[in-house]
Amino acid sequence: MSAKPSVLFVCVHNAGRSQMAAAWLAHFAAGRVEVRSAGSAPADQVNPAAVEAMKEVGIDIASATPKILSYDAVEASDVCVTMGCGDACPVFPGKRYLDWKLDDPAGQGLEAVRAIRDDIKTRVEALLAELLPEDEAKA
Repeated sequence: MSAKPSVLFVCVHNAGRSQMAAAWLAHFAAGRVEVRSAGSAPADQVNPAAVEAMKEVGIDIASATPKILSYDAVEASDVCVTMGCGDACPVFPGKRYLDWKLDDPAGQGLEAVRAIRDDIKTRVEALLAELLPEDEAKA
């Protein structure tokens, strides 16, 4: 792994789970991790319920835009996390691949999206603890 680890969160539409995960990691890592998100069939916009759920915890993803998954993004990442939606990342040797089984926030109300948001937060915190040395994680 490089001096500054990089993580790619992938979901089909890159509109909910992967956007929330990327926002949590960027928030907690505070520049110590390179964060990307993408999807194989990006939506036109980020899910409004995901935007609202993250706003409730002080993280603004309103200006985020769904991006297309590229080989370059996977190749440039140390860890690729698929978000339980069946997306397949290109496989490169030396990369770590994780699949987080998460409910899809699409079409769900804010209460359901809050639960997904909180589940993602817990997973991101655990991933960050693995990525950063103990002394950096406490910084």
